[in-house]
Amino acid sequence: MNATPIPRRPDFDLKPLAGGLGAEISGFDFGAPIANERFAAVRAAFLEWQVLVFSGEEVPPRGQVEFARHFGEVQVHVMNQYHADGYPELYRLSNLDAEGRPSGRHPDRGTLEWHTDGSWQARTGLATMMYAVEIPARGGETHFCDMYSALDRLAPESRERIEDLRAIHSLDFSRTRRHGEEPMTEEQRRQVPPVIHPIIRTHPDTERDCLFLGDHAETIEGMDYAAGRRLVDELNEAAASLGTVYRHHWRPRQLVVWDNRCLMHRATPYDTANERRVIRRCTVIGDAPFRHRTSS
Repeated sequence: MNATPIPRRPDFDLKPLAGGLGAEISGFDFGAPIANERFAAVRAAFLEWQVLVFSGEEVPPRGQVEFARHFGEVQVHVMNQYHADGYPELYRLSNLDAEGRPSGRHPDRGTLEWHTDGSWQARTGLATMMYAVEIPARGGETHFCDMYSALDRLAPESRERIEDLRAIHSLDFSRTRRHGEEPMTEEQRRQVPPVIHPIIRTHPDTERDCLFLGDHAETIEGMDYAAGRRLVDELNEAAASLGTVYRHHWRPRQLVVWDNRCLMHRATPYDTANERRVIRRCTVIGDAPFRHRTSS
């Protein structure tokens, strides 16, 4: 990175990542108490840069959950087969088998598609934080797409078309088509019925508008199903090509925190039969997406 470091914040340093999306934080001690002033500086950086990369710090499971709780209520994911490390709030993505060897199976193929964590809930994801326990030598990256810039760069006629549209988001839809052999149980489906969100949402903290879609979006409310599917796919493809993208190459002991309200993300493939990848994830629940329309 060749960006000039920003002056020191309370007990940590922050340096913007190349490309204008994301910032790297060093010197943050996860073992020290997180006072209000200390967290306020983290939150301000989070809203400004959207992706925060904490490098080189040991973050135990308890520390990750406690840090997440400063942002808000931490999700206990309905897919309880992924719970691990003694905390139901933690979601483990691992390709290792019961003997600790690479299994050749990807733990969640849905993560390979552009998506927004928790968009299938009425109260969607606010922040997600992932900690790298083990990483492969190549592949297994995480890419982030800025949905503010995706909306700003959308053609005027396309934006006008979607101004008042709402999308139906469904975990059952996305899980089943990406994991046909491992669908959700009937009880899991019952717990998370489809929800409807505006395609353009207003960020509750920055008050900026952005696109809000991703792989959990199934179709468009009030539209023929097939036509709605086509529009969702077109918009997801447009967002990924128009939005500013940051490609994160993981290093061990990195914690990455991002804002689900204005980003999509995806993982990249890796050799699941020979490489090891173990990631610990938790997601903070936000509020219900809304669109704030100012009167002219």
